[in-house]
Amino acid sequence: QVQVVESGGGLVQAGGSLRLSCVASGSIFRVNPMGWFRQAPGKKRELAAYITTGGSTKYTDSVMDRFTISRDNAKNTVYLQMHTLKPEDTAVYYCNAVFGPPNFNGTNYTPDYWGQGTQVTVSS
Repeated sequence: QVQVVESGGGLVQAGGSLRLSCVASGSIFRVNPMGWFRQAPGKKRELAAYITTGGSTKYTDSVMDRFTISRDNAKNTVYLQMHTLKPEDTAVYYCNAVFGPPNFNGTNYTPDYWGQGTQVTVSS
């Protein structure tokens, strides 16, 4: 079973920065692209950032040029560096493997298991 543990969230003022970390167990991390997802109150979970095993990245438009996803395959860890945070970035952030091409506007195929996520709150 894949296990993921997210950390690094917190309360920050608008314009601030945070760095999220996700440690994943199992070989699924090493052979699959990974994504950072987020779910705001009352909204569906959405894919925010995506990284292939080789390090190629893609982002949803709203975080482009502000967020950077990276991964350390030796440590089974994926990171999300977030700058210039906005109140609309407030959400619970999750990481997971992504099967198939990323979909920033709809359904992504992921393992059934999700971690507890990490809360990011941006105050105005």
